[in-house]
Amino acid sequence: MLIRDMKRPPDPTARAGLGVAFGLLAIVVAVELADGAEANYIGLLAAAPFLAAAFASWRDVLLVGGVATAVGVGFAVADQAGSLTARVINVVGIVVATTIAGLVGSVRQRQTEKLAEMSKLASVAQQAVLRPIGGQVGSLVIAGRYISATAVADIGGDLYEALDTPFGMRMVIGDVRGKGLDAVRLASTVLGSYRHVAYERDDLLDLVADLDRAVARAVGDEDFVTAAFVEERGGSITIVNCGHPAPLLLRRGEVIPLEPASNSPPLGFKPDACPRIERLEPGDRLLFYTDGLAEARRDGQFFPTAERAWGLLGHGNVSDGLVSLESALVEWVRGRLDDDIALVLMEYVGATARPATVNVPSWELGTAD
Repeated sequence: MLIRDMKRPPDPTARAGLGVAFGLLAIVVAVELADGAEANYIGLLAAAPFLAAAFASWRDVLLVGGVATAVGVGFAVADQAGSLTARVINVVGIVVATTIAGLVGSVRQRQTEKLAEMSKLASVAQQAVLRPIGGQVGSLVIAGRYISATAVADIGGDLYEALDTPFGMRMVIGDVRGKGLDAVRLASTVLGSYRHVAYERDDLLDLVADLDRAVARAVGDEDFVTAAFVEERGGSITIVNCGHPAPLLLRRGEVIPLEPASNSPPLGFKPDACPRIERLEPGDRLLFYTDGLAEARRDGQFFPTAERAWGLLGHGNVSDGLVSLESALVEWVRGRLDDDIALVLMEYVGATARPATVNVPSWELGTAD
């Protein structure tokens, strides 16, 4: 434990707490010196270890308490005119306060470490479910980004995956109703099923039907998953939208919302989606996102995604574009997001020759990712 604590980098909050505690000690000392020979204010020194306990470790609390006790003893010994009983009670009070503050600091430190460990485990769990995507997949260069609404743990039900299949590039982006471990569990179910059937189903609508049944088996009557499915073949892109925000097409300075031909319920409610097919041009970019972006607001005003999309996403590579979008969004909401956000930006680079062999998932070959 001691070795681990010594290796832990200094916490700015703990340093600030120590600074405030020692600042209080300095103020009390200055007041006592200005007041004269009698020790009238040494009882205030008991507040210093409690200030430290709110921010620092128990060892730091004991350090502050030890200094406070030493200062109190010094003033008590120097005071020959005041009541001895009062001086003893004040010094004992500092010792008792230090002991209590040390216990409080120890409990707080254990809770902080437990929370940090849980946050780390949650992040690892999410990373195991939501694998990073990026690079070129088929004729598209793709980047994905996950933005957590909380700094405590990157955990939620937003999901995405892009695969190079025998039927072209296939991508899914979705948003599970709810949050926490239940949402991650359902997201894992959706992604696990998708990673299998994406290589098996020639028809994108059959793939959607398979995932709808998987969701229906895994959730209750009020749970669902909004999702958009994408397939690129030979320069044409097919989008099947199941209750998900419409993607944006960025083409020659214009931003075009790709609204579905008809509204469809999300997965879990037997969606009857109508595919939308678009012919792509080299340089076209498509932004897919979850509800967190559509609902991000400041003072009642929604983030103007469509209006700012070209300026934020039309430069550099696709990864640069997502970084710009995230920065602008966080600035707009003043750092306060209400929901997690999944973003996928893809750019069509033109037709590429497809391999003659059939691609299969790496886990079927028994190879590492």
